[in-house]
Amino acid sequence: MNLLSSIILITTTLSLALAIISFWLPQMNPDYEKLSPYECGFDPLGTARLPFSLRFFLIAILFLLFDLEIALLLPLPWGNQLPSPLTTLTWASTVLVILTLGLIYEWLQGGLEWAE
Repeated sequence: MNLLSSIILITTTLSLALAIISFWLPQMNPDYEKLSPYECGFDPLGTARLPFSLRFFLIAILFLLFDLEIALLLPLPWGNQLPSPLTTLTWASTVLVILTLGLIYEWLQGGLEWAE
């Protein structure tokens, strides 16, 4: 058996085993919240004019910002193979410093406090 067919066989077997285990392993305990069509915590039959928490949106935007930062820094290891790796390191460090300063500012202003 050549290498390619053995790799395909191993990955297929492992994938099927993990898929079957994932269906049998979790305990199914449905409750009112899990059976609700909306998982956001709002009553779907109530009024649609409920006020949203501004802190929730702030935390969500910060999460998206730092998630984007990970995507920007993902190709960084390949940047060392460029003609000038020092320039790559400088730009990556600049992005990290700006984001760290923004996080420190939000922390000091109390923007990350979920409850007062």
